[in-house]
Amino acid sequence: MAQEENKPEYSSVLIDGVKYETLLTKKYRERIVYTEPDPTKATAFIPGTIVKLHVSKNKKVKKGDIVITLEAMKMMNKVLSPVDGEVIFHVKKNDIVSKNQLLFEIVE
Repeated sequence: MAQEENKPEYSSVLIDGVKYETLLTKKYRERIVYTEPDPTKATAFIPGTIVKLHVSKNKKVKKGDIVITLEAMKMMNKVLSPVDGEVIFHVKKNDIVSKNQLLFEIVE
């Protein structure tokens, strides 16, 4: 009976149409699941400070327009609009942002 309680729990994994039975590590089971990036949301790719907002609040922009300047590691990084639409800011000038923090989003 004691051996059944310690019996390893196998999981099924499908790779290229082939089903495998395997043991999953604790690290794998507790991982953050990948989510597809949202092209209407711009996040900070590096920690830094918002130096300038190039457009006013709720202003329409075109894909490729400069929206924010982010200073990080003594470099001025221009954050461009990923799509056409209206800008909704989630930061303001002189805000210190962390990596992956939402800076702004574009709505149509």
